[in-house]
Amino acid sequence: MTRELKAIYVIWLRDVLRFVREKPRIIGMIGQPLLYLLIMGNGLSAALRLNDAPPGFSYLEFMYPGIIGMSVLFTSVYSAISIVWDREFGFLKEVLVAPVPRWAVAVGKALGGSTISMLQATILLMIAPFLGIKLTAGTVLSLWCVLFIIAFSLTSLGIIIASRMESMEGFQMIMNFLVMPLFFLSGAMFPLRGVQPWMESLMRIDPLTYGVDAIRNIFFAQSPYRDIMVQFSLGTDLLVISGMAVVFILLAAYSFSHAK
Repeated sequence: MTRELKAIYVIWLRDVLRFVREKPRIIGMIGQPLLYLLIMGNGLSAALRLNDAPPGFSYLEFMYPGIIGMSVLFTSVYSAISIVWDREFGFLKEVLVAPVPRWAVAVGKALGGSTISMLQATILLMIAPFLGIKLTAGTVLSLWCVLFIIAFSLTSLGIIIASRMESMEGFQMIMNFLVMPLFFLSGAMFPLRGVQPWMESLMRIDPLTYGVDAIRNIFFAQSPYRDIMVQFSLGTDLLVISGMAVVFILLAAYSFSHAK
């Protein structure tokens, strides 16, 4: 088991160090969600109003947890692109013939992508006071746990796809085809309640819906607006995203074990 743990640690450390050394990637990672929040959030808050929302309620407060969920989604699934990159440059072949189980490599990759997503989410959490949202230490700790589960499962999803892709172009095309529907149907931009029945059905089978809802459950646990913010109980959300994490990492380990 020591050898497997060392393999997980080395793969995790390599991904984190590579991220830290890529300054443009860090700037883009921070800038993208802030642009969504400041430009789209302010624009939509001037034009949209949630059903049953009391006067003075800000749409930004509703959208803020969704933007955090979006940043975790994009960063997690696209972190798996390093697998395709390593395959093109021949590094993946050296990893696959190393005397360590391939599932350990998949777990290391999943933890590396999750760590990077957590760094981005933590930066976004730091602007909560500027939006009028007060966070206690317990709230931040709970959010970290939920965000890690979401990031781990979504990175595993990216690994499942990346382990089968031969080119960067193919990976990006599949990811765009998959990620955008996951995001728009997650309830990040609008609530599940009140949409057309066919769309509600799609939103209910989108696993990210439960991730975004879990974040809102924790954010607004003590808020009088909680009933208009959340769709499911926190227990239901945690059950779904935990199940998603287990299923996706098992599939990722299997897919990576059979990668060529």
